[in-house]
Amino acid sequence: MSEVRLSPDELARACAEAMWREDDASKGLGMKILEVSAGQATLSMTVGPHMVNGQRIAHGGFIFTLADSAFAFACNTYNERVVAAQGSITFIRPASLGDFLVARAREVSRNGRSGIYDVRVTAGEVVIAEFRGHSRSISGTWLPEA
Repeated sequence: MSEVRLSPDELARACAEAMWREDDASKGLGMKILEVSAGQATLSMTVGPHMVNGQRIAHGGFIFTLADSAFAFACNTYNERVVAAQGSITFIRPASLGDFLVARAREVSRNGRSGIYDVRVTAGEVVIAEFRGHSRSISGTWLPEA
């Protein structure tokens, strides 16, 4: 019997599906996976009433969480379990109640057990925030190894 090989993008999507099944935090905030490919992921989230702060704008923690989730899905696309080692965000413009936010994560570098990923969070054409995450692979895989 011949072994079935997945393309890098098929592998990325299969890893995302496995990870999504266990990701109660992202699902609980109403996030959706829009796209996943090798080293990249795009997630969305609508700013709900429970996400606005006393200024009546989206609390930065929720924007960070969206960016962090996109980062996580991007760096877990190679069937290695990967966690965040560090993450930072710069808020550029506020997001408001009802805004549909999109976080696009892309791999900047990946070497050994470490990676760097950039995530841009937008509301339409408006850039809301820029996030940079540093990843570290740990033991284990998302899919059984053949």
